[in-house]
Amino acid sequence: MSLHDSTSDYVLTEETRAKLKKVSTASIATALYKRGLRTQFIQGVRPVARKPENMVGQAFTLRYIPAREDRNPITVFRDPQHPQRVAIETCPEGWVLVMDARKDARAATAGSILITRLAVRGAAGVVSDGGFRDAEGIGALDMPAYCAGPSAPTNLTLHEALDINVPIACGDAPVFPGDVMVGDGDGVMVIPAHLADELADECIGMETYEDFVLEQVNGGSGIIGLYPSTRDENQAKFDEWRRRNDR
Repeated sequence: MSLHDSTSDYVLTEETRAKLKKVSTASIATALYKRGLRTQFIQGVRPVARKPENMVGQAFTLRYIPAREDRNPITVFRDPQHPQRVAIETCPEGWVLVMDARKDARAATAGSILITRLAVRGAAGVVSDGGFRDAEGIGALDMPAYCAGPSAPTNLTLHEALDINVPIACGDAPVFPGDVMVGDGDGVMVIPAHLADELADECIGMETYEDFVLEQVNGGSGIIGLYPSTRDENQAKFDEWRRRNDR
C-alpha cells in the first residue's frame, strides 16, 4: 500500500461549498471549458440515488489496479493495512472518496457496509468509476454516492486496491488529491483546487442569468441574441430583472 501526503494546500471554505451546492455540473463544465479544460467530467458515473442537494467536497483518492489471482484471496481482508479499508477509515470528514477502477463496473469497489462507515465518519460523498454492491442500501444513505453501476462480485475478483491519496483517473477525468468534486443529478465534475473559489462565484452569476433566460423563453422570447447575450437590450432587461428579483 502507498499512502502519499500529496493533498494540495487548498482548503475548501464553507462559503465556497455553499455556493457550489447551488450550481449545476453543466455550468461548471462551461466555466472550465472557457479556461481550456475539457475532460473534467467523470464519464459513465451516475448517482446511485438522487439527493436533494449537490455533493461538494475535496477529493481523497483510492487507486485500483487489475487483480492478480495470487495476490487477492479473500484472506487479504484480514490485513489491518488493506488499502480499501484504510481509505474508508482515513478519508477526512467533509471530503469525497474518489476511486479509480479503470471504468470496470463488473466487480464492486465497495459495498453498503463500507460506504455506510464512510457516511458515519462524515464524508461528503463517494465516487467510483467501477461498481458498487448492495447499491440499494447505499442509495438509502443521506450521503451522495456515484458509481458506474451495481455489481455483485467482490472487488477482489477484478480489482486490487493499491494506492491512497495519489493522482488518479476516474471516468477519464484526472483527479488530484484536494481537487473539488461537485455532483448533481447529471454526474460529477472535478474542479482543480486552485480554481474552485473563482468558479463558484462565476457559476452563481451564470445560473442567475440562465434563470432570467428561462423566464424569457417561457414567455415566448427567441433565443438569438438572448443566450448568449449579444444585444444591449437583453442586458438591460437582465439588469432590471435582477433589481426586481433582488438577484
